[in-house]
Amino acid sequence: MKTIINFAPTGMLPTKSMTPHVPITVNEIVEDVHKATEIGITMVHLHARDDKTGKPTYKKEVYAQIIEGIRRYAPTLVICVSLSGRDFSSFEQRSDVLLLDGNVKPDMGSLTLSSLNFNKQASINEPEMIQKLAEKMLERGILPELEAFDSGMINYARYLENKNIISAPHYFNLIVGNIACAQADLLHVGIMVRDLPEDSMWSLGSIGNTQLPMNILGIATGGGVRVGIEDNIWFDKARTKLATNQDFLNRIHGVINASDQTLMSSEEMRVLLKLLPGNGNYGRAIN
Repeated sequence: MKTIINFAPTGMLPTKSMTPHVPITVNEIVEDVHKATEIGITMVHLHARDDKTGKPTYKKEVYAQIIEGIRRYAPTLVICVSLSGRDFSSFEQRSDVLLLDGNVKPDMGSLTLSSLNFNKQASINEPEMIQKLAEKMLERGILPELEAFDSGMINYARYLENKNIISAPHYFNLIVGNIACAQADLLHVGIMVRDLPEDSMWSLGSIGNTQLPMNILGIATGGGVRVGIEDNIWFDKARTKLATNQDFLNRIHGVINASDQTLMSSEEMRVLLKLLPGNGNYGRAIN
């Protein structure tokens, strides 16, 4: 299996006061993704921010500007949008971006598979909300990016599959290292990978200093990586250098090359996940 690079450039937490390198405005995000495609990525996991305040926004109009800008130069890049419950609680807010269509339709939408606590904040994902978001994606022909922070969330994905709300092939983000979830540990990761449903592709991400070792583990064990400023702002463990997204991507390409692996292209991922081919046709075909 070739290596997936899932590029997470912005997230909801990093601010300009924390790092000047985080892309926040529409133009900054578009340009950062442009640089990333030149280095080489498989997909991008987008969070939108309000240009004036820098705060996260759910509004489809902002996402549309970002997606349109990206697709001017990367018409086949797999684009995933965030449906996070960390800042927005209503179904109407969280599903707003799923209403986009045509050349700005996302291929995927993130679906966190349970509620969880971060260091200072909760991400509330009630069963009804998870199922409604999954059903809306099924209706719209948008593939869930299944976000699992522990093995229980993977079991919930199996439950959704049994209810015919999601269907294989699946793509999972396995995100470890958070204070209240699976830790950045070989055994924790191994159990999660073991429990994945059949016909699942996956990438491994982690928080802060554990991002790089978990990315290396993902590459070494035949998965992919989630990498970017969303999960970590520091380039080194001693925290003496703030990283750019390009720093992270160049380093992970070095690991892939040293491991005698190759990058999975967006076009290859589209085929494996039964996504439409891009170039104006996005998401999954609606039956």
